[in-house]
Amino acid sequence: MTLLFKVDDARGRIWKSLFEHHAPDIEVRVWPDIGNPLDIRYFAAWQPPRQLHERFANLEVVFATSAGVDQFDLDALPGHIKLVRMLDPGIIQGIVEYACCAVLSLHRQFPLYLQQQQARCWQDHLLTAAAQRRVGVMGLGNLGRAVLHSLRAFNFQLHGWARSHKCIDGVQCHAGSDQLETFLHQCDILICLLPLTDETRGLLNARTLDALPKGASLINLGRGGHLKEDDLLQALDSGQLSHAILDVLNDEPPSPGHRFWQHPRVWLTPHIGAMTAPQSAFEGLLANIRRHQAGEPLQGLIRREQGY
Repeated sequence: MTLLFKVDDARGRIWKSLFEHHAPDIEVRVWPDIGNPLDIRYFAAWQPPRQLHERFANLEVVFATSAGVDQFDLDALPGHIKLVRMLDPGIIQGIVEYACCAVLSLHRQFPLYLQQQQARCWQDHLLTAAAQRRVGVMGLGNLGRAVLHSLRAFNFQLHGWARSHKCIDGVQCHAGSDQLETFLHQCDILICLLPLTDETRGLLNARTLDALPKGASLINLGRGGHLKEDDLLQALDSGQLSHAILDVLNDEPPSPGHRFWQHPRVWLTPHIGAMTAPQSAFEGLLANIRRHQAGEPLQGLIRREQGY
């Protein structure tokens, strides 16, 4: 059984070493050293090459090296090839760290104080108690639940929204399009952790941003496709939103002239909310391969009709 990785050289060496030490029966190759393409049963990558199934006629499972799979063209992948998202506890930890840092920075008005520092202005502002600050999370899968669980320690009022109803201790949950506006009305800080599907693409738009309380803030940790960027800029310029922290964009990197680079109310990071680390992801990946070899259901298997 041969597993082919399409990753950078440094990560490729680590993956190869881990399998050599813990699962020597699984041969690991690193792109572009593919050897005989008929040997390849498993393939792991962030961005797959074109005609993947034509290059590797015996391919059975594709593992995304990410929690999301919107970068894959599901229509171009034959139905007999399984697509599995990465189950890496390091991804969850990274997203939790980023989300908590962003929420606390907005809650304690760090963007405002940094602007004051640049203007040599020494002025304090009234502090809003965490119990009076409402934080909402869109997307209540593993990532959303982990973020909400971590935020509970700060005593925020927590709200969650998903396509279908969920029950989470300490969180007022909302579901479906009928409850979206009610949810948004109660979000002083909104975090997007949704998967990108046909239903969620462009969901952060003028209508939904206007449904937030005036002066609210946005944190986008989902995908750039969730956000209509011109609508966000209009909401920031009008004062409807006070700040936005963005880790994902429609085009990465944005063009040199993009307004996000210099906008005083935008913090921008280069898609670093979480990154798959071989050391933390290896155990889950190996366990999934063993399940497949034993004919057992795979964890993280993508449901094609839903796109995640």
